[in-house]
Amino acid sequence: MTDSIIASFKLDYGAFSLDVDLRLPSLGITVLFGHSGSGKTTLLRCIAGLQHAPQGFLAINGKTWQDSEHNLFLPTHKRSLGYVFQEANLFAHLTVLGNLCYGLKRIKQNSNSENFKQIVELLGIEHLMQRLPEHLSGGERQRVAIARALVLNPDLLLMDEPLASLDSKRKQEILPFLMRLHTELKIPVFYVTHSQQEVAQLADYLVLLADGKVQAAGLLSETLSRLDLSQAQDREAASVWQVSIVEHETAYHLTCVAVGTDVAMQRLYLPAIDAPLDTTLRIQIYARDVSITLEVPKATSILNILPATITDLIDDSEGGQSIVRLQVGSQPLLARITRKSAQLLSLQTGMKVYVQIKSTSILN
Repeated sequence: MTDSIIASFKLDYGAFSLDVDLRLPSLGITVLFGHSGSGKTTLLRCIAGLQHAPQGFLAINGKTWQDSEHNLFLPTHKRSLGYVFQEANLFAHLTVLGNLCYGLKRIKQNSNSENFKQIVELLGIEHLMQRLPEHLSGGERQRVAIARALVLNPDLLLMDEPLASLDSKRKQEILPFLMRLHTELKIPVFYVTHSQQEVAQLADYLVLLADGKVQAAGLLSETLSRLDLSQAQDREAASVWQVSIVEHETAYHLTCVAVGTDVAMQRLYLPAIDAPLDTTLRIQIYARDVSITLEVPKATSILNILPATITDLIDDSEGGQSIVRLQVGSQPLLARITRKSAQLLSLQTGMKVYVQIKSTSILN
């Protein structure tokens, strides 16, 4: 398969073992998610060649980097990849421009001026080129580190919790730049995190890891809404939708977005967003902020009332709550309600219902 990434590794540390077998997309951001000790960084290091798994196979869009059955193991410096760590690790004595050019000189590669310019603009560092790292904020340093990895024009970009060392303000500063990676770059990105916020905002494809094994792997919206996984039963469980802005109601400080296609388009009202019409964005809807009704309410303060179909439901392990998976057009949606409510409404798989979502509860 020349248009996918195949990553299969087995290694045993005694107290910890990694055993994964993945087929991953060749474009977009694949997020490796799990608690500390789940194997995220170990998997990333195996992909980078920093860790040599005795049993392993790795192919990036048809290029084989490891095949233990044929005694093939490409060392890290021969793999066309960029690696961004938690700390930027810039050369203190070099300017931003010097840091960006250092890797190119080392591999004896000339800069592609168009590619170089695109990356500098993408990460918003044009005005920083003559500064030394000591005069950069934490977010600026990390953006330079990402640019340094990208100017090498790698076949794969690896990012190991690049926001972990930043405070909340710096994280919010750099997230918009990261969100542009999957829309403006044509290389696959593997992104390690244990932050649910980063998963919701960045992931196109999600790999859930626990104890060195893959719990699940799939498209973000589908994987988050699987009731057999712990994420759906978590109190912070949420659904992620991709929407586009269709109207601004400035008098009410609201923005209206479209969900789905023209044929089956639904509309949602969100708190005002400063962006032009037709802008595509992601919204996050917490399951606890979704209620269910059997009929369209005749008088309610909630603006977002959408038809839906129940596709699955379970009682959570803590008792007293039910998790309902619904389909709203082409989008899956989770609702967390009391078990009593589920029984009073006689909710069952296949039922046609309506969901209510408070505009003020939707995050973007």
